This record gives sequence, structure tokens and C-alpha cells, in this order.
Amino acid sequence: MSSPHPDPAVGDLSEGAVLRRILEQLDGSRAEVGPGDDAAVLAAPDGRVVATVDTLVHGPDFRLAWSSGFDLGWKAAAVNLADVAAMGARPTALLVALAMPDATRLSFVEQIAAGLRAACDALAPGCGVEGGDLTVSDTLTLAVTALGSLDGRAPVLRSGARPGDVVAVAGELGRAARGLGILFDRFRDASGAPIAVDPSVLGADEAADLAAQLRPAPPLALGPLAAGAGATAMMDVSDGLVLDASRMAEASGVTLHIDAAVLGADSARALAGGEDHALLATFPGTPAEGFRAIGRVEERGEHAVLVDGRPHDGRGGWDPYQDWDARTG
Repeated sequence: MSSPHPDPAVGDLSEGAVLRRILEQLDGSRAEVGPGDDAAVLAAPDGRVVATVDTLVHGPDFRLAWSSGFDLGWKAAAVNLADVAAMGARPTALLVALAMPDATRLSFVEQIAAGLRAACDALAPGCGVEGGDLTVSDTLTLAVTALGSLDGRAPVLRSGARPGDVVAVAGELGRAARGLGILFDRFRDASGAPIAVDPSVLGADEAADLAAQLRPAPPLALGPLAAGAGATAMMDVSDGLVLDASRMAEASGVTLHIDAAVLGADSARALAGGEDHALLATFPGTPAEGFRAIGRVEERGEHAVLVDGRPHDGRGGWDPYQDWDARTG
């Protein structure tokens, strides 16, 4: 009789067996009722819940050749936690839905769970996975719902920027785009298919760029801090600074002026690169600690965003409906 496979495929196991292995990777629940029932029961300290959801799909959002299971779990948590923080809220819980081919190895699923847990511990202590769903799919897909508490504060919206406010940002800009460029430029074969990353060929700065892409570390604690300091508008920079700034400007009915010189030597990537998950905010005076001023808000003019006084050419940023091309990846 043959011994069991040391790393079975999920298709060879029951849903319950896979779920048990996932739960072993997660630390204890902080909910009133955590994983194991039909639904979790979570406290809502001030009677309101901030909620957001984001989905990572193999192909347009990540590549298995480039991302480990741990990377994928970490990033799925981080991108959702950033949206909660951008509302001025404190992340409290994640709900995770995982759809995967039945050939997926159990160890990979455990790595995803470990990445989710590690990101919560590092970026949003007190937040954890409190429930979710497992199913089968031809395409590996990870959908995460993040919940948060405003702790008595008003939410900070995109629509609150006012003329005279200072435009500021917390977190790094352009690094994740450089990391993505490294992946596409150096870790594909002659046909264009992705190949495994070889860390030994990367310099220190390149490794940091790659980490910013695969395991982003947004400054989550600065979201509630900015709210408490009087931020008038705020949002997560996920699709590129200029593109997201234009969304804030449109919502607020103003024009945002950005000073490219403040963004550093690689201002082009800082302006156009996506997936930084920095926090973009406006303040009526001096920005909150951890934020740096990058411009100003003025009355609405012809353009939503001006860079060094001129309209930006609009190139860059990320729109999945326009930018994803399955033929080229």
C-alpha cells in the first residue's frame, strides 16, 4: 500500500481537510464568533463598519512563476488593508474567498494563509482572517473583503479636498512599478512567458523594488493618524499617482497641482506607476506626521491635475479593462 503524498493536491482532499490546514496557519480568532460557523460575528465599536473588497486573479494581477503563495497572501491582505486605512479607519478583520484548480498543492494553500497572517501581524496588528470560502476554479483567484472601524471618527472621503489645502503623500511612489518592470524585463523566457525569479542576480535596490511589487507595505497606521489630524480628503494610491489624484480632484470639484521635483529623481514612475498603495491626502495646513507635501489644491480649472503647472500627458496608471492583454501578459 502506497504512503500518502507528502504534499497532496487539494483535489485529492475534502474541503474540510483543506480548511483545517488553512486554520492551522492563522492565529486565534479575535471575533465574538470566528471561523467554524456559517458566519463570523464581529464587534462594531461605534456602530459603523468600513468595508472593501479586492480580487487578485492569476494573469492580470499576479503570476505563479513570480509570486510564492506567501507573496500572494501578503499582497491580497495589504491591498485591502490600504483601502480601509485610506478611509481613516483601523482594519479589524478579513474575509477570504479562495478559488483554485484542484491540482493546487496543499503546501501552496498553507503559504497563502501564512502570508495573510504575516501581513496582518506586520501591517495591522489586531486584524486577522475571520472567515471565508473555498471553491474550485480553472483560474486561481483570491478575493478578500476587509473590514475596519472608524473608532468614533468621521470617514475621510475622496470628495473633501478644498482650494488652499496642501496635497501630501505617505509611503513610497514608483518603487512597485520599477519592481514590475524588473519582472517583465528580466524574468521572462524568449517566448515572453514568466520564469522564476533568481534573487542572486538582483542588487539591493532592485530587491527592494521587487519586494514593493510582490509584498507591498503600505503605511496603514498613518490613515487614522491623518484623519485625526484633520485630513480633508484621502485615498489609496493603487493605480498611479496622477490617475488617482485625478479621481480625487473630480470627486472634490477642484484641481490638484503636483510638484514633480518633490517626488525625487524617478518622478516619471512616481507619477505614473501603480500598486504603490501609498496614501494620498489633503490637509488644510501642515500635513500630518509621516506625510510629505507634494502640491496644493486650487479652484477647479480646465484640468483635474497639473504637474509643474502643465497638464500631465495621461500615460501610466492601471486600468484592468484597458491595460490587460492576455496575449502579452
